Amino acid sequence: MVAVASGSAAYLLGTTPAWSLGIGALAPAVLAAAPRFLRGALDGLSTPDDEAAELSGTEFEDYVARIARSSGMPVIMTSITGDWGVDVIVGKRPNRLAIQCKRQSRPVGASAIQEVVAGAPMQDCIKTMVVTNHEFTPAARKLAELHGCELVGRSELPWLRSTIRRLTEPVEPTEVS
Repeated sequence: MVAVASGSAAYLLGTTPAWSLGIGALAPAVLAAAPRFLRGALDGLSTPDDEAAELSGTEFEDYVARIARSSGMPVIMTSITGDWGVDVIVGKRPNRLAIQCKRQSRPVGASAIQEVVAGAPMQDCIKTMVVTNHEFTPAARKLAELHGCELVGRSELPWLRSTIRRLTEPVEPTEVS
């Protein structure tokens, strides 16, 4: 019934008989697929854009450590207390990277940068990074730039693995002449 109605409507609207037959043949398939398509589209709208959005603080640290491990570097997760502001240590001496993980519902402030920069030497690390599921305040960005601390916000999370690789590459000594 749907095929005949849609084909007839197409013909009355001025399409050629061949197009009317084609529309009549495809209309039932389109109508059958429409509910499934709409359900999938609505499910997609309700799905968070990033998997880090639904994690707890500890799960976010595990997520960052998993990404660091996948870069091929050794990873140490520090204890919850007494970590000097360093949650994850990546790499081999002397090029170790100290990472502070902040899973928050608001922008990360300068205190996170202060903690990881101060804690890095205590953990025998020479480079620092703060990773968050959110973004950073202007003060945090300024302090990080001053101290050479790498910031990875929500928009940079897809490139976290390559950023870790870049920061943990062995540094060749430079000759002084």
